[in-house]
Amino acid sequence: MNNKLNNYFKIGILSLVVMSCATPQVAEIKKAKEIPTNTISETDVKLDLNKQVELRTYFNDPELLNLFDEVVKANPDFQIAQQRIEIANSFLQRSKMSFLPSLEVGAVVSGDHYGKYTMEGVGNYDTNLSGNITEDQKVNRNVTPNYWLGARSSWEIDAWGKLKNQKLAAQKKYLASEEGLKLIQVELFTEIANLYYQLVSLDTKLDIYQENFKLQQRAYEIVSAQREVGKATELAVQQFRAQNNNWLAEIEHIKAEIVSVEQAITTLTGRYGGEVKRSKQLLATNLTLLNKSMDVNSIIHSRPDVISNYFVLEATQADAKAARAAFYPKIDLGASLGLNSFSMDKLFNPASLAGQLLGGLMVPIFNKGQLKHDFNVANKEQEIAFITYQKSVTTAYNELQSILKQTEIFQKVLKLKSDEVKFLDNAIEVSNDLYLTGYANYMELINSQRSKLNAELNLLEFQFQNTRNNVLLFKALGGKLDR
Repeated sequence: MNNKLNNYFKIGILSLVVMSCATPQVAEIKKAKEIPTNTISETDVKLDLNKQVELRTYFNDPELLNLFDEVVKANPDFQIAQQRIEIANSFLQRSKMSFLPSLEVGAVVSGDHYGKYTMEGVGNYDTNLSGNITEDQKVNRNVTPNYWLGARSSWEIDAWGKLKNQKLAAQKKYLASEEGLKLIQVELFTEIANLYYQLVSLDTKLDIYQENFKLQQRAYEIVSAQREVGKATELAVQQFRAQNNNWLAEIEHIKAEIVSVEQAITTLTGRYGGEVKRSKQLLATNLTLLNKSMDVNSIIHSRPDVISNYFVLEATQADAKAARAAFYPKIDLGASLGLNSFSMDKLFNPASLAGQLLGGLMVPIFNKGQLKHDFNVANKEQEIAFITYQKSVTTAYNELQSILKQTEIFQKVLKLKSDEVKFLDNAIEVSNDLYLTGYANYMELINSQRSKLNAELNLLEFQFQNTRNNVLLFKALGGKLDR
C-alpha cells in the first residue's frame, strides 16, 4: 500500500513538472540593420574612431571648459541622473543578494488555550496522565505557553536561472544608467557650448553694429556739412538720421539678447545670475580631425545613446528569461535552529534545543495566466527595446552624415561670404569718394553702408551655424568626456 502511494506521489510530481515545462520561448537579440559601408561625405572622409575625440582637445576655450566644470558640479539634471545611477546600483546589489540564503534571528512567545474536545486539548490531557513524563514536563492545560529563541533560514534554489537573469537584467540596467549619465553630460555640454558661442556671436554682432554706426555717423556728418553749403538736401540728412536710430535700436536689442543668454547659462550652471566670462572666438572647423581615416560603425557604437539602448535591450531579454523561468517549479530549502519550550524556566536547558530542516517544490498551475501575462509584457518590452536601439543607430548615422555634409558646405559658404565683405569694404570707400565728387547720390551711400552691414551679419550668422555644427560633431563622434 505504501509503495503504491509513493508511486502515485512520484507520478503526480512528475506530471506537474512536465506541465510547468510547457513554456514559451524567449526571442534572441536581433541585430541592427547593417550600416552602409560607403563614404558619408562628398569628399573622401571615412570615419573610424579607434581613439575617441577628447573633450579638452576638441574644445580648447578655457572659459568654456570652466563652464563645463560648473555644469558637472551644480546642474540639477546632472545631479538627478547621478542619483538614478545610485538607485540602479542598489537594485544590482539586491539582485546579487538574492542568491544567498535569508537568515532571521528572533524570539517568539505565544499562549494557546485549547478546547476540551480538540485534538490538542485531548492530547495535552492524555500527556499529563502519562507515567513516562516527569512533573516538570507536564503541560499547562489552561493556557499552553510556547517560547522559541533561535534562527531561521530559507534559500531558493536557482535551478532554472530566474535569479541569474534577474541579476543580469539589473547589471545591464545599471550599465545603461551609466551611459545615460554620459548622454546627459554630452547633451548638457552641447547646450552650454551652443549658448556660450551664441553669446560670443552676439558680442561680435554688437561690435559689427557699433563699428558700422561709426562709419554711418561719419557719412551723416559729411551729408550734414554739405547741406549747410547747399550741396545736400534735408531729405538726405533725415534718411541718415533714421538709419542711425535704427542701428542704435538694434544695438540695445542685442544687449537685451546678451542678458537673456547669460541668464540661460547661469541657470544651467546652478548660479544666481552674474556675468559669464567668454572669449572672442567662435569654434573653427577641425579640418585635421575630419581628414583622419575613421570607421563609421565604430563611431556609431561608441555613442552613449546607442550603448545605453543596447544595454537596455540586453536587460529586457534577461527579464524575459526570468519571466519564462517562473513557469518552472520553485524549489525552496529551509532550516531553523533554536531553543523551544513551553516553560520559561526550561527554555535555556540544553534539552530544549530544537531544529528543523525542510524542502519544498511548488509548481505554478492556476496562476499561469498571470505568468503568461508577465512573460508577454517582458517579451514586448524586448521588442520595444530593439526598436529603440535600431532608431538610435539610424539617428546616429544620419546625424553624422548630415553634420559632415553641412561642414563641407559651410566651408564654401564662409569663403564666399568673406570675399563679399571685403568687396563691400572697398565699396564703402569708393562710394564716399564718389559722393564727395558728385558722382554718387546719398541713397547710393546709404545702400552701400547697409549692404556692408548685412554682409557682415550674414557672414557672422554662417560662422555661428558652422560653430553649432562643429559642437554637434563632437556628440556625433561619440566624444570622450575626459573629466
